[in-house]
Order: sequence, then structure tokens, then C-alpha cells
Amino acid sequence: MTNHQLEKTSSAITLSDMEIFIFPELMFSLLLANIMSPCIWKWREDPWFAGIDEMKPYKRITRLKQFIMDHYDFNLDLDTWGLTNANTELARFGDFIDRETLSQSNALFGYEGDKYYFDIDIRTHFGLDKYEGNIIPYWKTETVEAMDAFCHRPGYPTGAGECVSLAALYAAALFIIAKIPLEDIFLLATPLHSQNFVLVNDGILTNNRRLVTKNMWFNGTALSAQARRALENERVTIVSHVTGIIHAVYEEASIDPKAFSRFADAMHAFLRTPLTKEILGNFIRQAPKDQKCFQLRSEHCGHTCYIPLEKAFAYENGSPYKVTDNTRKKLLAEIEPEEYECAPIPKRIVLNDLEDFIASHNIDLDAPDDIQKLEQQFDCDCLDARIALQSLINFCKVVPKLPDPAKRSFQQPDADIHITVDMTREDIMQHLNDIRAKNATADLAFYSYRDLASTDPSAYLKACLERNPVCIDATKNQPIESLPEIINGLETESIYEGESRLSQPDEVWNYQRGDGLEKAILLATILHQRTKCPIEIEMAQTEAKLKAGDQLFTFKTNKQLAGHVWRYPLT
Repeated sequence: MTNHQLEKTSSAITLSDMEIFIFPELMFSLLLANIMSPCIWKWREDPWFAGIDEMKPYKRITRLKQFIMDHYDFNLDLDTWGLTNANTELARFGDFIDRETLSQSNALFGYEGDKYYFDIDIRTHFGLDKYEGNIIPYWKTETVEAMDAFCHRPGYPTGAGECVSLAALYAAALFIIAKIPLEDIFLLATPLHSQNFVLVNDGILTNNRRLVTKNMWFNGTALSAQARRALENERVTIVSHVTGIIHAVYEEASIDPKAFSRFADAMHAFLRTPLTKEILGNFIRQAPKDQKCFQLRSEHCGHTCYIPLEKAFAYENGSPYKVTDNTRKKLLAEIEPEEYECAPIPKRIVLNDLEDFIASHNIDLDAPDDIQKLEQQFDCDCLDARIALQSLINFCKVVPKLPDPAKRSFQQPDADIHITVDMTREDIMQHLNDIRAKNATADLAFYSYRDLASTDPSAYLKACLERNPVCIDATKNQPIESLPEIINGLETESIYEGESRLSQPDEVWNYQRGDGLEKAILLATILHQRTKCPIEIEMAQTEAKLKAGDQLFTFKTNKQLAGHVWRYPLT
């Protein structure tokens, strides 16, 4: 392998967020690795999915959503996969991208996003502030096997994973379980989040464990506000699809332009809605800072009175009635009379009048004349009224910051990925294997799948010995002579099924289990870090022999890689 190929193939094994940004093909290769894995296919045997094939697509997807909600947690513990050094990573990727470009697109290298992220102090929000100087977390993405294995860690009753892991899991499960064609699934990455956009009905976003429909996007709830955050405030750095990718930084793209156009049109339609009385209410509900610009008018005992809108919302707590639906009159009747004012409250918009105006006018938010008419309704001497109006417009029509296809040159792979929902797992694996030489994403999928019988072991060894800091840090105070006993004391069970699929050392350590060959590689990683000794691992039928300098260690193994001899440093 060339150094460029080695960096890319070894990155398909470690799958850090940085690596996926540099090599965007890895996002879809992880999805394919999850499709090749037997894990998700076994879900089809679960009684929860009985009769799912007879359901309509959206019903199948919601059925799948509940299964994922029940079996996986969202995990953003930045220490899970250890720490690295920003300068180390910059030197590693120096031939691929410059620091300034990286800092504009990656939170670990200085990305702050727009004003929203400055306001919330993004590094503190994501826990990055505890890493001083050049120390940064690896922030690795998990395969489905590594997600499932979280149940072996203290404090995790189920599987778990971070946002890229959950996006790749969801996409694979949408294909295998819900039988949504890959052509209808687009994986999106922003500097701080990853999710999927699925072309079913008006569109569906996956957001970590949850789903967001178009109606949910505009319903004004706290969950929807959280789901909106990435697309409202960040640019989309990667769109990944079965036909290829488009990247915010790279000038070349491999995605089918027609597929990207179909996605972009659907995404723009998903993110905008006409301004109606209901949408106005939803907007005000999710924007508490703007509620101080509004008041409600009500009739009590034949008198007209007024109440600050935020007070009316406060009375929703514990009440079955709401400010923003047809139960408002009943809610207002429950409010104590002393909460009301006898005259209009200065510098506040009367919400009732604004609702009537919107109901009687078909407001086009793209028409300057209509916006001017709407501005007149917001004219109330409230300093924030104009800001509230702009926030309302932004609520109704989010413009996604997508890569511009007009500024890209498109180069399709020599062979397309053609896998369909009616193919078996074995048929899919055979097809991907057949096109590996002509499709880089298909080839990288086998590295993400961790199949050492069909990949170059130098990539696996490089990833193991150079990018697994957790096991090294956890054992740093242990004498070298005690390490074999400690490692042999781990459960003898690989988290990866099959005769030739292997964990990384930090997976073995985090989950406290591994096959004998995986334990040998774990020990090799720690010993090499401490002594810089050369490593040789020789596999026999039932044994893995590790030579670390002048020391020899033997481990029993069930992996069938007899005849393989691996050496590090790579030669």
C-alpha cells in the first residue's frame, strides 16, 4: 500500500470523526459494514417485527424507531475512546487538508459555528472545554458490534453509540428491517452532528435515536428545537449516498448529480412551511425569549383584559388546556383575575390580532410586499419585535447550507453499488466483494467490517498500535510482568462473530472481553507503546504467538487465520 492508501484503509478501522471528515467515503463504508454484519439481520427474528413487511413504509419506520429507542442509548462520553493530540492529527492529515480549512469544519480543531454556538459556548456545551492545550478526544464511531457491546460497560444497561454510529445503524436498519431502498437514504454530517434524511412521505430525519417528520419539525416542542439545531446553525459538510459523496471542502464529488438534486429539493421542501395561525403558535411556544413581545386579549365578565403571554404559558403547567390550540379559552378562564391588566400592555403585540391577520391573509414569506405587511403587524415599539419577526420567518423556512453542486466536478466510481431490499445478506456481501476493485467505498466497507481474511493486515495493525490510547492509559501503572495475567483474565469472547473478524485493543479493554488473538494484539499494543519493541504475531490453528522484542507469549484462539504472520513496524 501507498501511505495514502494506508491512512485511508486504517481510518476505515478506527473511524474517528476526524477520519470520516478527511475520508468521507468512510461514512457509507460503515453503513455497508453494518449491512454485512449478522447483528441487524437477527432483529428480523424478534417478535417486535412480526408482520412488519405488511405495514406501510412510515409504520415500518416508526416500528424500527421504538426498537432502537429500547435497545440503544445516546453516548457522548468523550473519554470512551481516549485522547490524542491536535498536532499529531494535523501532521497525519497534512497531506490531505490544511489546518485553517479543518478549523472551519471540525469542533476539535476550533470550529465554533455561527452566532448560536458562540452564545452557548460550544466547547463547554459538548464537554470539550476540559481538554486543555492540544489534547483532544478521539471521538470514534462505533460499528453495530461495538454499539451492542456497551452493555458490558458499567452504567450501560443496553447498547449505545454517538451520533455518527446511530446514523449508520439507523440507515442499515432502515434497509434491512424497514426495507427502505438505499437510494432513498441520505447520510448527512455537519461539524457537530450526523443524521439521515429519508425520502418517505414528506421526508423523515433520524436524529440520534429519534425520528423527526415535517410536522414534528414545526411543532415547537423542546425535542424538535433540539433536532433543528444542526441544520439551522451549521453547514452540511458531507452528504453520503449509495451513489457517492459530496463534501463541503473537496472540489470533486462522486454522488450522482440527479440523486443529489432529488435530495436537495426534498430537503428544502421539508424545511419550509406556510405561515398559519397554528405555525405561529408553535413558533412562539419554542421561542420563550420572544414571548415578552406578546400579550393575549381576553373577555372576563363583560370586560376586555390583557395578560403577558409568558404568564399564560406558565398556566399550562398542570392544565390539560393550551395557549395555542382551541382550548385557549378554557385555559384563560382558569387564570386568576389579578394576573390580568385592564388596558393593553405597552410595547407588546396583541397575539389575537396577529393571528386574525395571518388567518385572513395568505402570507408569502418570499414576497417582500407580504413581509412588509407582516412587519406592520409587529410594529409595537418592542425593541425585539423586529428580531422576533425575523425569527418567525427563519422558523418557517430553514435554508440548509448544502455543498454547492455548481462548484463541484463529478466523477462516478467505475462500478456502482447495486444492492436491493430483497437480496440476502450473502448476496450483498458477494456483490460488494465483486466490485471492490472498482468501487473504493465497497472496498473500505470490508475494513470497517474488520475482516482480516479479506483485507490488508497492515491497515489493521497500524490502527491497533497507533490509535488505541485507552488500554495504554488504563494499564500505565501495571508492571509489565503482570500484564499477561491481567489480559488473560478478561472474558474469552470476541464481540465480532466469525472466524476472521477482530476487535481493536480499546474495544477489548472497554468491554473486558476478547478472543485470544485479540488479547495478543492488546498486549502487543501496550508493550510496543512502553518499550518500542518490534512486534510479530504468528497464527496457528488454535494458537496466536506474540513475539514482543525477546519475549514470547501464547494465547488460545478460535479465529481461523492460521498461517498469517503480522509484523510491526510495517515493512
